[in-house]
Amino acid sequence: MNASNKQKIEKNIPTWLTVLLATACGIIVANLYYAQPLVGLISSSIGLSAGSAGLIVTLTQIGYVIGLLFIVPLGDLVENRRLVVFSLLLTSIALVVTAMTKSPMLFLAAALFIGLGSVAAQVLVPYASYLASASSRGRVVGNVMSGLLLGIMLSRPLSSLVADFFSWPTIFAISAAAIIVLAAVLSKVLPERKPSSNTSYGALLSSMWYLLRTTPILRRRAIYHACVFGTFSLFWTTVPLLLSGPVFHFSQKAIALYALVGVAGAIAAPLAGRLADRGWTRSATGIALGMVIVSVLLLLVIQSNSPVGITVLVVSAILLDAGVSANLVLGQRAIFALGPEIRSRLNGLFMAIFFFGGALGSAVGGWAFAWGGWSAALWIGIVFPVIALLYFFTEKK
Repeated sequence: MNASNKQKIEKNIPTWLTVLLATACGIIVANLYYAQPLVGLISSSIGLSAGSAGLIVTLTQIGYVIGLLFIVPLGDLVENRRLVVFSLLLTSIALVVTAMTKSPMLFLAAALFIGLGSVAAQVLVPYASYLASASSRGRVVGNVMSGLLLGIMLSRPLSSLVADFFSWPTIFAISAAAIIVLAAVLSKVLPERKPSSNTSYGALLSSMWYLLRTTPILRRRAIYHACVFGTFSLFWTTVPLLLSGPVFHFSQKAIALYALVGVAGAIAAPLAGRLADRGWTRSATGIALGMVIVSVLLLLVIQSNSPVGITVLVVSAILLDAGVSANLVLGQRAIFALGPEIRSRLNGLFMAIFFFGGALGSAVGGWAFAWGGWSAALWIGIVFPVIALLYFFTEKK
């Protein structure tokens, strides 16, 4: 593709392509979360012990982090469309295995590869930023990230409802079919994007530590989002335990419907992108961090199974998801404004760091809920965004 054609695509990324990329990211990233509400069903079905059941989710997360560090950086080296399609085919094979196998070891291996292949979504996000002009990059990234966030938020209730109406393997079979169709569509319609870098893969990986050391904005934005994503993961790990417990007595269907509430928060992603395009990244970041803190404060102040208490749970879920969604887009918009030749590596580092924060939030949240109940989990949950806000106050204008 010559320079003039490339410039034309960058300045005129069509709406349908933005929608396609957003949809693709949502479909792909949902695979990371389908198994979370089904751990009990899956473990009993394949003969996995109760003590090992947590590996179903853990290995998917490990696979994702490995992919972020070793596959996503390839977006700076190899043709992006080919990399995405290959990752999707790997994901579809792993999904078919999870839907068909009764072997615990084979299922766990497939779970690892589901996470590994699902990093295709994080190749597509910087790819979208390449197609956008500098003046519209925040809006485009925000729109694409809306799709990704919707995939995260819809995945848990969707898998719960599908398992309730059919069986747990059904959601993996449906997703495998969707991923295969998606790979075929993307291979046909995505513009080619071949990086100009001629470095080796080894040099590419070794450069990531250098980038982390020498890119302050990457470290800062990663720490901000690791903190708020830790609260996000803590909340969505523990709130089903609260709702199914003796206070609320919610059924699985009711919990699934409650999880849908968070979808409203995804609207903050494109709004944050537009604010960033106007140069308001700093102010928007402070608002996003404040929304996360307020969402937890409301839950600490009002705890009951009354209509008021349930309303607070709903409002807090929307505020939390909106704050996290906005902060994610603001962070990616900031690092994507750096050199385009290192954008995939920066995105891989950014995602890996904040994903670690999410894993920490889930682990600590589960422990805190078992030890001290909902209040203990919330007190720990509010510490993360407070740390992020204090660090934010040290940011120079």
